[in-house]
Amino acid sequence: MENKLLKGLYDCFYTPPELSEQENEVEECHKALIAALEKPERKLVLRIIDAQDFIIELTSLDSFIAGFELAWRLSIELQNDENERSFSCRTRRTGARCVWDDEI
Repeated sequence: MENKLLKGLYDCFYTPPELSEQENEVEECHKALIAALEKPERKLVLRIIDAQDFIIELTSLDSFIAGFELAWRLSIELQNDENERSFSCRTRRTGARCVWDDEI
């Protein structure tokens, strides 16, 4: 279920980079290769391209999920740190000034 949510976030927020020059080069090379090959070899080339595209898609999704999880954990750590500082501030008042743990 978690992966469905993160996949939905990926689909919503990820914008592929503009790679028109590279895509044109791949397309030109693909056409030249297909023209030089017989039908069985063409099918093999298409299977290779499909497999590579699938690997790239999975890698991109995995990178997004890993980055999201890292951001989530950092957020939790920062929240815990902020809560500790707030608690410390409330419990260690000296006059009108708040004393942080790192000032003691």
